[in-house]
Amino acid sequence: MKLSKKLIVYQLISNILVEDHLRKGVCTVIEVVNVSKQYSSLKALDGVDFTIEEGSCFGLVGPNGAGKSTLMKILSGVLQSFEGDIRVQDNSVVKDRMKVKQRIGYIPQDICLEETLTAQENLIYFGSLYGLKGKTLRQRSAKVLEQIGLKERGKDKVLTFSGGMKRRLNIGCSLLHKPAIIIMDEPTVGIDPQSRNSIFSIINQLKAEGSTIIYSSHYMEEVEQLCDSIGLIDKGRLIEFGTMEDLVDKYNKPSLFIAGDQVKMELLAGHGHVEPKGNGFLLESQRPLNSLHDLIGEFREKGIEPSRLELYQPKLEDIFFKLTGTQLRDS
Repeated sequence: MKLSKKLIVYQLISNILVEDHLRKGVCTVIEVVNVSKQYSSLKALDGVDFTIEEGSCFGLVGPNGAGKSTLMKILSGVLQSFEGDIRVQDNSVVKDRMKVKQRIGYIPQDICLEETLTAQENLIYFGSLYGLKGKTLRQRSAKVLEQIGLKERGKDKVLTFSGGMKRRLNIGCSLLHKPAIIIMDEPTVGIDPQSRNSIFSIINQLKAEGSTIIYSSHYMEEVEQLCDSIGLIDKGRLIEFGTMEDLVDKYNKPSLFIAGDQVKMELLAGHGHVEPKGNGFLLESQRPLNSLHDLIGEFREKGIEPSRLELYQPKLEDIFFKLTGTQLRDS
C-alpha cells in the first residue's frame, strides 16, 4: 500500500504503543509549566502556565498565529524542542514522552488521511500505529465508524467524502486506542453548520464518557458552548484563564445594548459610558434597570423606536477585546 508523504510523516511522529488498560483507574490531570517556544526571531509561546482537570473540556482561544497550534503540538508530543514542561498524569512530556503519547489522541488542524483508501482502511492503518491488531483492531474500527456517524460509508474511498466527513474521520483516527486525553486543533475549520453540529455531538459523547478534551479554536461561540474552562492566548502569552462564569464575573459591567436607525450616541451619553458595538451601542451603567426605564421614557417623548433595547450579558469576544484591544475576527 503506497502512502502519501503526509501519512509517512504522521507515522513517524505517531510511533506509539497503547495498552487497553491505560484509561482504567487513572486520574488525568494536565499541568502546563512555564512553556515557551522560540522560532528564530519569533517567540511563539512565552511562559504559558495552566492546569486541566480530569474529565473536563478546556478551550484554548486566540487569533491565527497566537500560538494555539504550537501549544497543541507540544502537548501531543509532536514538538519536542521547547522550554518548560508539561505533566500528564504525573508523567513529564520532556522525560516520559512515550508514556504521555500513549494517553493522548491528537487531531491536527490539517486533515491527515489517505484519500485513495476507504474510511475503514484509514482507520485500520492508524489503529496499527497505536499498536492495535487483529480482531481488536477490526472491532475498534467498526465501533469508531459508528461513533463518528460514518458506518454506512466505511467501504467508500475518502476522496468521495465531503469536507465535514473528512473532519469526522480525522477525529475517528485519533480515537481508536481509547485515549484518556483528546487534543483537537481547530477541528471545525472550513466545514458546514451540519458537519459542525455532528462534531459537537461527538465531543459531547466523549465528555459524557469521561474523556479530557483540549479544544483549540478561534470561534468564540464554540468554546462558550463546549468548554468547562477557557484560556485566552494572544501573541504567545496566556492572557486569561478560568471558567466562563469566572471570566464573566471578573469582567462583567452592568450594560444595556441599544440599536436603531434613530438612536444616536449623543442621546445615550448622559446615561453612562457609551461605545459602538455592532449595529448599535453598548451603554455601561451602574443602575442598568433605572437607565432602561429612563431611556424608554425619553424615547417615547421623542418618538424614537429602537429596534433593540435590552440588558446585555458580556461574551468571550467582549472579554478578549477588553484584554487585547483586538476583535478576534479582525486578527
